[in-house]
Amino acid sequence: MDFRELTPVEIERLAAIVGPEHVLTGDHIPDDYSRDELGDLRRRPSVVVEPGSAAEISRIMAFASEHVIPVTVRGSGTGLCGGCVPERGGILLLTTRLNRILEIDTDNLTATVEPGVILLDFQEEVERLGLLYAPDPGERSATIGGNVSTNAGGMRAVKYGVTRDHVLGLEVVLPTGEIVRLGGKTVKNSSGYSLLHLVIGSEGTLGIITKIIVKLLPRPQRTVTLLVPFPSLSRAIGTVPKMIKSRYIPQSMEFMEREVMLHAEEYLGKAFPHTSAPAYLLLRFDGETREDLKQAYDRVAQICLEEGAEDVLIADTVDRQASLWDARAVLLEALKASGEMDEADVVVPPRAIAAFVDYTKELEGRFGLRIRSFGHAGDGNVHVYIMRGDLDETTWKRRKDELLRALYAKGRELGGQISGEHGIGAAKRQYLIEALEPPVLELQRRIKAAFDPLHILNPGKVI
Repeated sequence: MDFRELTPVEIERLAAIVGPEHVLTGDHIPDDYSRDELGDLRRRPSVVVEPGSAAEISRIMAFASEHVIPVTVRGSGTGLCGGCVPERGGILLLTTRLNRILEIDTDNLTATVEPGVILLDFQEEVERLGLLYAPDPGERSATIGGNVSTNAGGMRAVKYGVTRDHVLGLEVVLPTGEIVRLGGKTVKNSSGYSLLHLVIGSEGTLGIITKIIVKLLPRPQRTVTLLVPFPSLSRAIGTVPKMIKSRYIPQSMEFMEREVMLHAEEYLGKAFPHTSAPAYLLLRFDGETREDLKQAYDRVAQICLEEGAEDVLIADTVDRQASLWDARAVLLEALKASGEMDEADVVVPPRAIAAFVDYTKELEGRFGLRIRSFGHAGDGNVHVYIMRGDLDETTWKRRKDELLRALYAKGRELGGQISGEHGIGAAKRQYLIEALEPPVLELQRRIKAAFDPLHILNPGKVI
């Protein structure tokens, strides 16, 4: 569906809702608002609005519905697949003013926040109270609303699950402007279809999240990190199922190849503790007592050595652990600094990671494109980054598209899915459509139409 540009009168109507100081048009709209973190897809909105409440969002959506104006929601803009890009123009709705932690309920171990709360700020606040918000996506400058919209996973997913596992309730503005409340503070809910879980991971295509209730956990008293070098990625990944069977499951299980770590070293300007091995596992354990923690990491270290690890480096101080995880946190930024690229975050069964990454090496040779990989060993989520190098635009786009199609086909062959945590957005939409069985695709499109019959909410995304 093609949408028209907003008229000056319509923009004045929006300014009357949120205040003129919270409306941007024309040259006043920053270029950043036309793109996300990777920036391959770009489109400027007609107008940017920054509402301060659910009531204002309700009025905006009622107005947009009446005049059939597209609305795209944006948090921090840290996505990697064009999900917050206003592909059809219209209204770009920022959640930055909805940034309050409304409640931390220590009796029920829940917190209620607005969608614009930054993940890092929230984690620090609950940890100050001796609590833990377990989801830990690598981009901690993202908003909680963005995390919920993409069902973000992150490094602690192997032990604690993904964002969906920690969301108890939502307040959502529908495309019509109606406000609905889904779920609540209860842990159990078998009361009809779970609209809550439809909205989680829907990437802003079904409704606009204005309030989020999440569950909290007691914060573990102690953590320790192991850096384990291996002679090959296959040996490293082959160790993971044995760790899980041992019952001593780490909080986080990351894998990295040497080339990626060298990028991080250069980006940070400081040496990593060990960079001579072809592949690494980075493991973090948490627990209540030193004895329990030591029992867990001693057993896992023994398994790693039995499976061919070259060494096991133990970081048990706050500073040493921070240096390792800081390096892990900048891997994406380090790769971006080396030039233009595109990404995939295919998820496969954990045992298939090595076969999948080996296949990326085959694709490197076939397409003449450099590929770098890292990811979450415990849950099979592989982040694959395709580097443009010095290719011209036409050749780059053609080879990249062919490579991605081959990559996603291999992921499906191994029992995997298109995206583990980054979402579909616009960049992966066609690949998802091609991958879904026709009845499943039709069901998803009917769900979209039930929520948004005019297709005004984040049009052109997901399905």
